[in-house]
Amino acid sequence: MKLKAFAITAMLALATTANAEVKIALDTKPNLDTSGSYNWVQAFGSALTAAGMEVREMPRGSVGNEAEKFDQASTGLLEVSMSDVRAVAQVDPFIYGVRLPYIFDDLAHMDRALAAGKVFDRVNENLAKQDVMLVSLVPLGPASGIITTDAVVRSPADMAKLRMRALDDAQIAMYTAWGSSGTIVPWGEVPAGLQTGVIDGYLNSPFVPVMFGQTDFVKNFADAGVIIPLRAVIISRSWYDGLSDKDRAAVDAAVVAADAAVRTWQAEASVRGLTALEEKGVTVQRLSADERAAFREASKPVYDSGLMPTEDVKTWVDLSNNNR
Repeated sequence: MKLKAFAITAMLALATTANAEVKIALDTKPNLDTSGSYNWVQAFGSALTAAGMEVREMPRGSVGNEAEKFDQASTGLLEVSMSDVRAVAQVDPFIYGVRLPYIFDDLAHMDRALAAGKVFDRVNENLAKQDVMLVSLVPLGPASGIITTDAVVRSPADMAKLRMRALDDAQIAMYTAWGSSGTIVPWGEVPAGLQTGVIDGYLNSPFVPVMFGQTDFVKNFADAGVIIPLRAVIISRSWYDGLSDKDRAAVDAAVVAADAAVRTWQAEASVRGLTALEEKGVTVQRLSADERAAFREASKPVYDSGLMPTEDVKTWVDLSNNNR
């Protein structure tokens, strides 16, 4: 592991010279049709290029895993990383509030709540200890639904016999609340798990099975609208602080432009994501408001499961309720 980290460090050190290049570590394939995070990267990079800065996209996996990307940003060898929200939560678990089921009605609701709670300021106080900054939370795609191989899901009762892939303990708690079960499976092992029956499905945006070529064995998508799948945009604080006033202003403006661009994309993608699945032979269960309400009600125990401090949960619930 140390040799691998050294090799990555050496590669990045050779590839950059004194802030002349802004390297962005991607988290998905560079596809503007199916990836919200790549839409963000494209808008951000275009704005920086227009401001006279040089931008280089680092393909998914080329800089290392999530921990390695975080370390590279922390040491200033990587300027921008499209990271999992967990990378931030490992420093400040408060950010996990964005992944509480049904906490936000839509992106606009989320944006209002984040602004009202000054969430970025709060989280960045703790991230400063690691010399990184959180500058954006980017929707990977439309709201998450229940993706399964064979089972048709329209209610929590339909989940009873399913074992679902979980991202972490928070998702296991949610599946348990629905009467199902979950097991943590690394993303790279998900296709094999689905095909062998080790897992029956997972929770994610409708574009994901299409993006990762899983529609040969994923056959159902329940449009439950559980959470907004998000990526955390982490930047190197030492790099940002070392920029000239002009370049720092250009980065700030690029973040604003990228946030606006991906929200425009997401509004259109929310409809297209379902049709993209159907075009690949996946059956989409378009749940009614009452059917979604059943999942929302069943999810309530997750809020009291102890995965977050009670006072943090209350803060997120208040932010959500006060900014609808």
